[in-house]
Amino acid sequence: MANSLQTPHSGYHWDGNGDRFFEGWYYRVTLTEWGQSFGFMYSIEDPIGGKPHSGGAAQILGAGDRYLWRTFPDVRSFWGARDYLGLGHTRRTNGKHSCQRLAPASFEREMQEGYQATARLNQGYIRDPGSQFYCRWHYEIQPIYGWGNPNLPQQATGGLMSYLPIFEPGWQILMAHGLATGWIDWNGDRYNFTNAPAYSEKNWGRSFPQKWFWINCNSFICHPDLALTAGGGRRKVLWWMESVGLICLHYQGKFYEFVPWNSQVSWRVQPWGRWEIQARNHQFEILLIGKCDRPGTLVRVPTEDGLSFRCRDTMNGRLLLELREINGRTLLRAESFLCGLEVGGAPWDEAWVF
Repeated sequence: MANSLQTPHSGYHWDGNGDRFFEGWYYRVTLTEWGQSFGFMYSIEDPIGGKPHSGGAAQILGAGDRYLWRTFPDVRSFWGARDYLGLGHTRRTNGKHSCQRLAPASFEREMQEGYQATARLNQGYIRDPGSQFYCRWHYEIQPIYGWGNPNLPQQATGGLMSYLPIFEPGWQILMAHGLATGWIDWNGDRYNFTNAPAYSEKNWGRSFPQKWFWINCNSFICHPDLALTAGGGRRKVLWWMESVGLICLHYQGKFYEFVPWNSQVSWRVQPWGRWEIQARNHQFEILLIGKCDRPGTLVRVPTEDGLSFRCRDTMNGRLLLELREINGRTLLRAESFLCGLEVGGAPWDEAWVF
C-alpha cells in the first residue's frame, strides 16, 4: 500500500513473549456480478509455540455463506511483517519452512497449502481433507481508502489510546475500500473479477470481546464510492468491562466518524436477523438498519480455549443507510443486498439495547 494510505497498527504485534496472544486478519472481496462475497480470515495464536493453543488457521466464508477452514499447527511456518501489512502461513511441498513472502508464481509452485497476504495481494490454497472441498485464490488490490481522510495521515480505529496496552482486543480497519482484480476457484466454480470492492481489517491481543456485533459494506446500489464499517462490543479495559460502538464511512473523499470520543452511539441488535444502530455528533446523524432472513453461518474466533464457534455471519445481508445533517437535511440514502452482518460472543438470549 502507498505509505500515505497505510494505517497505524498495520504490522504484526506479537512481542516475542509467552503470554496468551492472538492476532487475526480479515480480507473481504464482494463479487457484485454474482451477488456473492468471500471473507478470508487468518489467525495465529500463542506464536511462541509449545502451548495448548499454539498454531494458526485459515477460514473462508464463501459463496452461499458456505464455510471452509484449515489449521496450520506449526508456528514456525508463520511469518508477519513488523512495519507493514504482510503475513503468511504455509505447508511447503519439500517440507521446509518459508517465513517470507514469495513471488506469486513461486508460491503457486512451491506451497502445498497455505496463504500469503499484504496490502496489495491475497493468495492461497486450502482443502478440507475430509470432504476434499477446496478453495484457491489470487487477487491484487488497489487501495482507495485506508482509515480516515485520504489526504491526511491515516487514523487508528481505536484512537490514540489504542497505542497503549489498555483495551483488549485491539481493532484496526486496514483498508476501508479498495478494488480487487484476480480470481477465486471455489471447489471448481471459478470467479474471475476486475475492480471488485475489497476490504481488510485486523484485531489482536490477549482476549476477544465478551460480546459484539459488526456491519461492513462497500458495495451499495448506485454508490460505488461508499464504504461503511460499524461495530459494537463489550471489551476489557484493564480490570473492568465497557460497551463501545462506532459507525464510520468514507464517501466522495470524506471521512465521517462517529466514535465514543466525539459522538453518541446507540443500538438495538437482535440475537440474529436485525441490526439497528444510530449515532449523532455536532454536525451529523446517521442510521443503519441491517436485516437478514438467512440462518447465517457459524465461524471460529479466538477464545481463552482456542478457536471456537462463537460467531455467526452472513455476507448477504440487506442494509439501509441514512446520513443527515443535524438540521434534518438528508445527505445520503443508500441500500445494499451484499452487506456483511455478524454477532458474536454471549449472551444473545434477547435483544442487546445500548
